[in-house]
Amino acid sequence: MGGLGLQALGIEWGTYVLVGSIFLLLLTGLPLAFVTGLVALVFTVGWFGPNAIPLVISRVYGFVTEYSLVAVPMFVFMASLLDRSGIAKDLFSGMRVLAGRLPGGVAIQTLIVSVFLAAMSGIIGGEIVLLGILALPQMLRLGYDRKIAIGVVCGGGSLGTMIPPSIVLIIYGLIASVSIADLFTAAIIPGVMLAGLYMAYVLGRCLLNPELAPPMPPMPPEERKVARRQAIKSILLPAAIAFMVLGTIYAGIASVTEAAAMGVFGVLAATAIRRELDFKLIHQSVMQTMTTCGMIVWIGVGAATLVGVYNLMGGNRFVSNTILGLDAAPVVIILVMMLILLILGLFLDWIGIAMLTLPIFVPIITQLGYDPIWFGVLFAINMQVSFLSPPFGPAAFYLKGVAPPEITLGDIFASLWPFILMQLTVLAIMLSFPNLVLWMVN
Repeated sequence: MGGLGLQALGIEWGTYVLVGSIFLLLLTGLPLAFVTGLVALVFTVGWFGPNAIPLVISRVYGFVTEYSLVAVPMFVFMASLLDRSGIAKDLFSGMRVLAGRLPGGVAIQTLIVSVFLAAMSGIIGGEIVLLGILALPQMLRLGYDRKIAIGVVCGGGSLGTMIPPSIVLIIYGLIASVSIADLFTAAIIPGVMLAGLYMAYVLGRCLLNPELAPPMPPMPPEERKVARRQAIKSILLPAAIAFMVLGTIYAGIASVTEAAAMGVFGVLAATAIRRELDFKLIHQSVMQTMTTCGMIVWIGVGAATLVGVYNLMGGNRFVSNTILGLDAAPVVIILVMMLILLILGLFLDWIGIAMLTLPIFVPIITQLGYDPIWFGVLFAINMQVSFLSPPFGPAAFYLKGVAPPEITLGDIFASLWPFILMQLTVLAIMLSFPNLVLWMVN
């Protein structure tokens, strides 16, 4: 087609040049969406000539017109509304009463609230900021160990990656062409296990050393009765919203996209009941939704273009043949994929990792005889690790934006290692026992 001669490199060296170009351009500070789009354009024209551009664009059209993608702005809008309403604040206050004088009670209550927030929205950025504003100051004021307080906020806030309705699982389902509802079902046990492991860690450390988390001062009996009634009321609305989203999916009443719309309606109704619904709330939430979804779509477009041209070059066959040609057991190949995802998670945004790797990895998984639903859960756990991992773990930067000035990024990253190890432990368990992921689906 009259390309610029890049075909002379061959697919092997073409792959090295393509990957190297991406990382070199990322070092310049360009956004990932622009980097992938630029590299895709150069390789399209250089390998095939300008006449091939419509073939690559058709792949982008297929991505942006995917119906299930509509669920993403719905869930982001839900999260934006929750961030700005008092629902989460009241939920946190209510759980404070129910946690009582349990060792590490405020930290455990924070983790329970994290599970509620994750089950309502599936977005982690706003969740960490919210917990950083509500929970972190209270734990520090009570004299909690700083590392436990920081780790609980970031670890709990990142549960939205795993616990349905996770945006990560929705994007995986779109790319892998598997049932998003099945992914949500499969993620329940790993998500609950991870939250339970966090709670067990906090409880264990606080039982061994009560000074790490001093108990809250006791309440007078009458005040406690009133607080308990208010706590129950504060839990009802979040529980109803979570049921509107997840209950309708698991009951087969609504698809994921329809359930997302019902969730938005539920949050709007809840804010109206609480007399918080006004133009300012809607406007700010819509603007945040447009900003977040714009980023996701642009990264998706750039990555879809890059993967499209790479597949036309024969790159998918090259990578597949290379990996499948290894003289290694299938489980070793899976471990290599996990290692690649973990390394990429140190430097790239999760949406870019998904768009760049999954079109290549998922067909290999299928050829090896593994279930792509199981691999989707492993991918989500990997992305949760990436949210906490230095040097670019987003969770640390989200928290730094709202943490007291004396808490540095170094303090935050130093506090996250126990939680990263727990995430890797759950990843190892799910790798070793796939039925833990699949038995609810089956």
